Amino acid sequence: MIRLPGFPNLTRIILQATAISVLLACQADRSASKAPAQIGTIPGQEIPVRQSAAAPPGDTPLPLDAAAQAKGNADVLEVAARQTSPGLWTFSVTVHHPDRGWDDYADGWDVLDPQGNVLKPDPQSPFTRLLLHPHVSEQPFTRSQSGISIPNTVTTVRVRAHDMVDGWGGREVLYNLKSGEQQEK
Repeated sequence: MIRLPGFPNLTRIILQATAISVLLACQADRSASKAPAQIGTIPGQEIPVRQSAAAPPGDTPLPLDAAAQAKGNADVLEVAARQTSPGLWTFSVTVHHPDRGWDDYADGWDVLDPQGNVLKPDPQSPFTRLLLHPHVSEQPFTRSQSGISIPNTVTTVRVRAHDMVDGWGGREVLYNLKSGEQQEK
């Protein structure tokens, strides 16, 4: 089985799409006179599919969950931060993500300066705060990270969350370090 670093679920998505393609080809052979539905299910399966109205016959529909995976869905709901000593901060970030288990969960969040630089206490870590396990039954959840170095000249930071399947793309928050005010980016 081919594994691509950084894309742990790509193989599963490709296999799902291949299985759906085979099932649809069999269905097309049985009912060649019927046009494909815009949105429906594969007979005998609970896999919803989307067929583009402009797609030529024989095009493979995408599973709806694969279509939804085109955009990240780990959302930052709330941010709290406090300066613990000159230049050092502790952040508490509340994240919501529809964690499904070990194959699909929010796996980290970042604090970024206005230039887009990720601020993290451990330069070897992939995120400001690495999340090591799913939170299936704890949604939303809040996790903290201390030791985040932020220059005194920075007054606003951006906080974003990452999903191991979909990546970045959910709700982000701009946080004012002086006032504590936050707004959706």
